[in-house]
Amino acid sequence: MNGQAEPKLIFPGLAGFYAAVSNLWYPMIRIVAVAPLFTHVWPKLMNPAGTIAFLGKAGFSPVLVYTVMFLETVGAACVMIGLFTRFFAAALAIEMAVITFVYMPPQGWARMEPTFIWGIIFLAIVLRGGGPYSVDRKIGREL
Repeated sequence: MNGQAEPKLIFPGLAGFYAAVSNLWYPMIRIVAVAPLFTHVWPKLMNPAGTIAFLGKAGFSPVLVYTVMFLETVGAACVMIGLFTRFFAAALAIEMAVITFVYMPPQGWARMEPTFIWGIIFLAIVLRGGGPYSVDRKIGREL
């Protein structure tokens, strides 16, 4: 990349271990990025009418609420396993941008920051795609 050699390992005996697990970082990022969405969508799934009423006060339509619930369940599961990864990660990045810049500003940066960071992570997933350990790679197709 920048012409610099890899640093020498302090414990050279770990080289084989690092080589064996070096590609696991990316599926870990995909899993950790989407797993918390399931805890956020669960109350919406348990009370969709209440969620529609609550978000309706902020100007969001019922169709948007159901879209969010779909993205935070089916879309999150697809990103987790790496299926249609770029499509769903892009949709989730857009969702996080709307939450961050439309819904959260009156509540201040402290409330905006998590969804902003989440959105950046989803954007990075869009740029990378499914990666080596994904259903996209297994089927040999990707957006």
